[in-house]
Amino acid sequence: MSFLVRGVRVALALILMVSASMAQAAADPIDRSALARAVCSDGAGLARGAEDVVRSAATASADDLAFSGSILRALLDRRLACVGDTSVLLDRPGGSEGRDAATGATQSAAGARSPVLGLRQRGLVETGAGVVALLTGASTAQRSAGLATLERRAAAVPEADTILERARAAETDAVLRAAIVQAMQAAALNAPEPARRRAAIGAIADAPSSAARSRLASLRTDPAYAADPAFKAALDAGIARVERAVTIGDGLALSYNALSFASILFMAAVGLAIIFGLMGVINLAQGELIMVGAYAAYGVQEAFRMVAPGLIDLYLVAAIPVAFLASAGVGIVVEALILRHLYRRPLMSLLATWAVSLFLINLVRVVFGSQNLQFGMPSYVSGGVPLYADFIVTWNRLFAIAFAAVTLAATLLILKRTPLGLDIRAVTQNRDMAGALGIRTRRVDRLAFGFGSGLAGLAGVALCPIYSVNPGMGATFIVDSFMVVVLGGVGTVVGTVVAALGIGGANVLIEPFYGAVAAKVIVLVGIIVFLQRRPEGLFVARRRR
Repeated sequence: MSFLVRGVRVALALILMVSASMAQAAADPIDRSALARAVCSDGAGLARGAEDVVRSAATASADDLAFSGSILRALLDRRLACVGDTSVLLDRPGGSEGRDAATGATQSAAGARSPVLGLRQRGLVETGAGVVALLTGASTAQRSAGLATLERRAAAVPEADTILERARAAETDAVLRAAIVQAMQAAALNAPEPARRRAAIGAIADAPSSAARSRLASLRTDPAYAADPAFKAALDAGIARVERAVTIGDGLALSYNALSFASILFMAAVGLAIIFGLMGVINLAQGELIMVGAYAAYGVQEAFRMVAPGLIDLYLVAAIPVAFLASAGVGIVVEALILRHLYRRPLMSLLATWAVSLFLINLVRVVFGSQNLQFGMPSYVSGGVPLYADFIVTWNRLFAIAFAAVTLAATLLILKRTPLGLDIRAVTQNRDMAGALGIRTRRVDRLAFGFGSGLAGLAGVALCPIYSVNPGMGATFIVDSFMVVVLGGVGTVVGTVVAALGIGGANVLIEPFYGAVAAKVIVLVGIIVFLQRRPEGLFVARRRR
């Protein structure tokens, strides 16, 4: 029994020793002192030092990689000087003081020389710095730049597969991890083993995109495509799968963009539909009320930046009531001072609202200037998530779609379930009868004008993460808004929704083929032809006469 126990102990000891030696071999540490001396030797020594960093990168520790990266980056930035065979990392290019690269001790650089990088040495140093940045970069941008460097020089890095696998396993950013996987697949496409190349084709086809389609299509000129039937069959099948997926993804992207544009059109037009349907006033200042809402959102952002910078991400939510009240206030003032005198004179009200639009544009230009406003994008409207092929769900457009849906629900609730909504519907159907029943029609007009103007302000908030905000932004939407109102039917919210979806979808679908201007012309001609057959629009508001 004792003999058996001793045998087990010896076996365990041997296993531990082998494991330790394997771990030590796997660690493959970088000789820091040798690297520090190599960069201050001749060109051949500098090249060997950079090659050693690349060769060891797949298994070296993070500390060793960080040390190597600091030296290689200092070489590229001209912040490394040589005092004899001692490397000194300077505080700044051309500085006279720094620290010893190997020991970290303060070191004078008086009389030091700068290493000379030839074309070969610079290429190796850039490759080593890129590999280190990919594996140890503190930010996603640094790691992405390192990946780009490695992709450019993958042919000169025999360990590229292992390095990319290590980077993929450690990467936390989903987009960059997908890019690393694509780089691994691209490297496998050039492998000498046919089975590995076919597997890489299948893996690329499993993650379809336009880039994947181009990468696979380029292999049709490869000699193996003509010589190897299995390779040809795998490549043709992979390209067919990718093209089918890209087509579906492009269709989804067009639909998504059309829905987001339609959401903006609905928010820009719904207030106009209420005002036009109730009072018969063609409000040419509706686009400028959108601008007022956007500038109110900018004011809220600046207030957060000064008072509560830690909560700056919340400014877009806080801007919603502020923009509504600001635009509604402007609308009520315009109605009270100008429009209430012109209800029986539609041409004069048209000219008056045009004058108001010019006044608001020039007032904003005087106060804020003509340049585009700079908005900080909160995290919940920045970026997006890849969904299928090239289709990416961007958060800013999803915010606009969700915001429009909430605005639609709130508008219908106010019109259907509140006393103000009941009064608006009564006055819209028969103004004289509503007045005879005791409804103060002038007060209803003023509140409805303010409500419609406030809805335009909400459209300005939805536009902030997507479009440029400047004094002339309202002119971009006023024509489309009127087309939506006329096509949907004057005074109907449901008609406004349907018309916005139709016009927005048509613009986005036609634009890739004929351009933005031609798309608007085609849509306008289509609306004119439709209104010739149905002048009242898609939906007719109920009226009593």
